[in-house]
Amino acid sequence: MGLMTFLRNRAGYILVGAIGFAIVAFLVGDAINVGKPFWAASQKVVGSVDGEEINIDEFTPKVDQNLAQFKQQYGGSANPQMQAMAVDNAWQGEIANILLTKEYNRLGLTVSSDELFDLLQGKNPSPLIVQYFGNPQTGEVNRAEVINSLKQQDKNPQLKQQWDLLQTEVEKQALQKKYSNLIRNSIYVTTLEANDEYLNRNKLASFKYVNLDYAAIADASVKLSESDYSDYYNDNKKRFDSPAETRTFQYVSFSVSPTKEDSAAVKSQVDKLAADFKIAANDSLFAVVNSDVKVPYTYMSKGKLDPAVDSVVFNLPAGSFYGPKFSGNSYKLVKVIDTRFSPDSVKASHILIDPSKMGGADKAVKFADSLKTLVQNGASFADLAKKFSIDGSKDKGGDLGTFSRGQMVPVFENAAFNGKAGDLKVVTSQFGVHLIKIEKQIGSSKVAKLAYIEKSLTSSNKTKDAAYKKATAFLNEVNGGNFSELAQKKGYTVGVADKVTASQGFAPGLDNPRQLIRDAYAADKGDVLKDVYQMENAYVVAHLVDVKPKGPLPLDAVKKDIEPMVRRAVKAKMLTEKMNAALQGAAKIDQVAQKLGKPVLPVENIVFANPIIPGAAQENKLVGTVFGAQPGKLSKPVDGEQGVYAFVVDGFTNPAPLANTYKQKEGMMQIAAQRSLSGAFQALQDKANIKDNRVKFY
Repeated sequence: MGLMTFLRNRAGYILVGAIGFAIVAFLVGDAINVGKPFWAASQKVVGSVDGEEINIDEFTPKVDQNLAQFKQQYGGSANPQMQAMAVDNAWQGEIANILLTKEYNRLGLTVSSDELFDLLQGKNPSPLIVQYFGNPQTGEVNRAEVINSLKQQDKNPQLKQQWDLLQTEVEKQALQKKYSNLIRNSIYVTTLEANDEYLNRNKLASFKYVNLDYAAIADASVKLSESDYSDYYNDNKKRFDSPAETRTFQYVSFSVSPTKEDSAAVKSQVDKLAADFKIAANDSLFAVVNSDVKVPYTYMSKGKLDPAVDSVVFNLPAGSFYGPKFSGNSYKLVKVIDTRFSPDSVKASHILIDPSKMGGADKAVKFADSLKTLVQNGASFADLAKKFSIDGSKDKGGDLGTFSRGQMVPVFENAAFNGKAGDLKVVTSQFGVHLIKIEKQIGSSKVAKLAYIEKSLTSSNKTKDAAYKKATAFLNEVNGGNFSELAQKKGYTVGVADKVTASQGFAPGLDNPRQLIRDAYAADKGDVLKDVYQMENAYVVAHLVDVKPKGPLPLDAVKKDIEPMVRRAVKAKMLTEKMNAALQGAAKIDQVAQKLGKPVLPVENIVFANPIIPGAAQENKLVGTVFGAQPGKLSKPVDGEQGVYAFVVDGFTNPAPLANTYKQKEGMMQIAAQRSLSGAFQALQDKANIKDNRVKFY
């Protein structure tokens, strides 16, 4: 029954696919960006992979489970960025599952019944079986527990469903391992490659150079022609292949941040609240009713509150009042109810009893008392837990491990921390009746019981209405042709969100942009979007200024983006001519430097694999040319990242012969294998026909 209890709270995560996540993380890497031809898709289709449709009804639960996992992992409530991550993770998982399943079938990769038996209950258990049934200390799997759980499937439909899900993931993991091994075993490094890599990392070059910086030519003095643009574009076409459709929009934000009047009104409200709080008869109830942030009315240790409050409150005696203290955009009011020294953590076990199965809470408490008496008379707590507890810890004799404050419900926490080692306590919580055994208490530090109120500094309705009115007036007046001009005339700042993808959950300066992005993808270039969009602290009006389709982008689409590179290329031509003139008739680098009025700069012990020029920059082309040059021979001009160079090699220092070719090959093969896995998946993705309609739904 250990699996039953363990999976009851985690079945959703298995549904999402534990190994699906591993596949994506291991193979996919960066977020998958695909095109967005959605006009012919049905209202239920989130997307398709090689004609296999992904239905919104099946996709949504996976997004929800991803979101739940992220909330658990990162804490706090869901936000637009977290939602976008959940959607993207689910989407990547769907693509990985479909493409890899097709690849497994094409290659004839299967998991036989004998292999599956071994993975589930044999001598070579799956990592998932180890996770669910293994001893945390030793990693050993309790095979008897696995077999017993499998036998109970016929009697328990819910357990059978969980085993079916687990078995599916075990098979997926096994197939993934086979596929990974197949790819890895195809990697080979030759002796020549091993020696080249060794030399690239250990052969040293020393040289002298003189350079002309691009920065020496003012940008304004460089006039760019159409041929300059086309030359650069034609030489670098592969750089302009867009992996996904993107949109660029301008926007104006109308702030709804609190005004001085709002701040004064909130301060007045807080001052009155403080006066009432000081004389309140029921501190905890008053705090719960009036606080924007709920802090448990229980003992807490130092470090859990805002530092501006925490540092003061824990030095105050019981009965003290602190505040109002403004920090982090909110006012804090604190009553110190009690202070004491308490354990830092507790190791405990418990037996959880379900009152509904005992005929009511009173009978459950009496039953817990009778178990307490049995333990006091020498009965084994662990044996009683295995027999009577309804909690998942029953299989470990009720052992809950070691926990600190804040990890248990208050009534349970108070009993565990306020008692002493060896105590048996009966308490009732929302989960049932607990018989708690305090095994051990660790450490000791000061804790305080606090009644805590936090009031946020928020904008008034008047402020929000005024901002919305301004935004609406601007939307009614503006059009695509005069957006920037009208904004400037009215003194508004125009923001730009550049190259936004359809599934993106963020945009510069905007904290909640999803609806705006969705509408941008339903608009045409030049459109002013139809709505005023509400962000956390602003209303926004937006204008779609550019649409870049998936695939090779034409020169016109990238002209503005490549202007700095084109200008640098033109400067390189200008400085190359100047460098050639200086090289004409020169036999030594000093003569070139003298003609240019530049110093000769020495460089010692540069390696090919790390092409960093001290005091300059990473200059791949320069260093590559150096390692292909002859010592003592003056070079031709080399146009680099920061300028145009001429150099002369003083000499090379070769390393000792490679002592262990096998070890060198092994290291290179490991790196190549890691790259090959992601490369193989990228190849599958590039060949697939993937349609992404997520923007219609999220």
